Amino acid sequence: MLPVNKYAADAIRNIALVGHGGTGKTSLVETALFITGAKDRIGKVEEGTTTADFDPAEIKRHMSISAALAPVEFGGCKINLIDAPGYPDFIAEVHGALRVADAAVLFLSAGTTVEVGTESAWDIAAEHNLPRVFFVNRLDRENADFLQTVEALRKKFGPRVVPIQLPIGSEASLSGIVDLVNRQTVTWDGTKSQASPIPAELEALAAQWRDTLVECAAEGDDDLMTKYLEGEELSSEEVVKGLREGVASGTVYPVLCGSVAKNLGVQGLLDWIVKGLPSAADTPLAKAVEPQSGKEVTLQLKEDAPLAALVFKTTADPYVGKLTYFRVYSGQVKSDTHAWNANKEHEERIGPVYVLHGKKQEAVPTIGPGDLGAVAKLTHTSTGDTLCDKVHPYRLAPIDFPEPVYSVAVAAKSKADEDKLGPALARLADQDPTFHFRREPETGQTVVSTMGDTHVDVMVEALKRIGADVEVGEVRIPYRETIKGRSEAQGRHKKQTGGRGQFGDCWIKLEPLPQGSGLEYVDAIVGGSIPRQFIPAVEKGVQEAMQRGVLAGYPTVDVKVTCYDGSYHNVDSSEQAFKMAGILAFHNAVEKASPTLLEPIVNAEIVVPEEYMGDVISDLNTKRGRVQGMEPVGNGKQLVKAQVPQSEMLRYAIDLRSISRGRGRFSTEYSHYEEVPAHVAQQIVEQSKKEKSE
Repeated sequence: MLPVNKYAADAIRNIALVGHGGTGKTSLVETALFITGAKDRIGKVEEGTTTADFDPAEIKRHMSISAALAPVEFGGCKINLIDAPGYPDFIAEVHGALRVADAAVLFLSAGTTVEVGTESAWDIAAEHNLPRVFFVNRLDRENADFLQTVEALRKKFGPRVVPIQLPIGSEASLSGIVDLVNRQTVTWDGTKSQASPIPAELEALAAQWRDTLVECAAEGDDDLMTKYLEGEELSSEEVVKGLREGVASGTVYPVLCGSVAKNLGVQGLLDWIVKGLPSAADTPLAKAVEPQSGKEVTLQLKEDAPLAALVFKTTADPYVGKLTYFRVYSGQVKSDTHAWNANKEHEERIGPVYVLHGKKQEAVPTIGPGDLGAVAKLTHTSTGDTLCDKVHPYRLAPIDFPEPVYSVAVAAKSKADEDKLGPALARLADQDPTFHFRREPETGQTVVSTMGDTHVDVMVEALKRIGADVEVGEVRIPYRETIKGRSEAQGRHKKQTGGRGQFGDCWIKLEPLPQGSGLEYVDAIVGGSIPRQFIPAVEKGVQEAMQRGVLAGYPTVDVKVTCYDGSYHNVDSSEQAFKMAGILAFHNAVEKASPTLLEPIVNAEIVVPEEYMGDVISDLNTKRGRVQGMEPVGNGKQLVKAQVPQSEMLRYAIDLRSISRGRGRFSTEYSHYEEVPAHVAQQIVEQSKKEKSE
């Protein structure tokens, strides 16, 4: 690992590498580090030796789980490569990476359709108005077809997607790349590359695509458009200038290509990043809010301006502890100083600041404006917070992370694990904004919510490494019980032992109440049939009995209880005896009042491409869902609104991913309780009895 020099903002490129999983983003980082001299050998994902995939879970699964930083020095610039995961469970990392990037390189494998990871990354980048380019990788693999991939991209994202390179050969015969801008080829003999003229068999195709390329380049610049319309030839420098302006404005999306495995096209991509993508100084100045006044201000990308840095990621490093990643939008972060957390309104001590190379930290005196860095052991700072100058406090807009959609229950395996579980969960939640946990008072479970089943597996492994081993189970649904009819019953508690006995006797009447009413208790005792001092004890007994219903042990709700008669014994009656009488009376009365189970219903909002609408609605019908409406939301997608039992939505994140090929998303919120259908209620009751017997 070579030390990285300090660069001005106009020589810094913050580039997020995003796209579907397995398309070569991590390998690109390795090759870039190698050809720029930062590493003396290229690590392999399969061997767990890459710079960007260093977490034990990443090495085990051969896939990126967390975004990693790897700066390279190339063409007089510092390129901060942010390698983001492609698997949908870890989409939070993509949100963080794209929030602080100045441009995105979207990766695809040649010959494939536009996969869901690429679509998701495109959508998030579009939300941030980021310049985007495509890199079509793996041209050397079987069935690779570059032009087919380009057509798929143009069909999906429009005619502004235009190749600036073409491959020479394909699959095993891949030997080089045609540079359409400079009208030359770069060939590869397995050890080195060299420039040469375009092969004769590709001249016509290259001329056709260069015309399209030049037209797109000219559209972004009035002078170039005039020259183009007058039939004048644009120079390579003018084409690059026009493309650079078009990319920055979001009117052109260039497509580059290569084979990272053969080190073909990597240098060309780095060259384009330097020449064709905006620097940290080229992007619009960031906006922030002054917390006291609420006034919006424009930050200045200067070293001597007040500090404003956004935290976009938090991790736990085994050696330095909590590690906070940030981007500086104004001023600079200096080692051994202090900063103000504008979100938590708390001062933080800044120790050494680092440039990160994967898991390795290089201590530096300062991180300047436009650059990315990290600092260890901040006490109060979390992802999305702003670090600033206490005298000039600013708050940058936080990162908009998706809400977790898949929940499971976790329980400690041992008493020792139980003591560590709470702090361990809090630590993971601090690192991952899409990992939530809560204690469910009605079921007594600890519930963790994530983005999917793989996310759960990774979190469980992380908990074990921290020292909290857990078992994973299904989330219990907070069913409730109520009555549909009226009834009366006696509760008589009589127990005679040596000495003083126990005696309590009451009569109660039950009536159903509207949903949400809870318990309405009426004291209708007249004539002293139950002494006044014992009447509250009957109510306590009723309340206790309601906590565990007679059907399946769930709380009973929405009942009016009237205590209207009873009897007592001068010696043997007591509060405890009448409490027991109240419990017995309630149980006896409920059994005669048509008890029934209630289940929570959630409002679900599901967004899917139109072609999956029929499958989604059909699946909701099998889940006892009721579709409330549908409406278009743009970009070929539809919003489906439905009410569905909560029990049917426990694994919906997995179901929807399967139905929509990963292209759907959903959210839920509690709506109300409804009566459970008889056949479903019977299964719940039987399961409850089985659990009790066990």
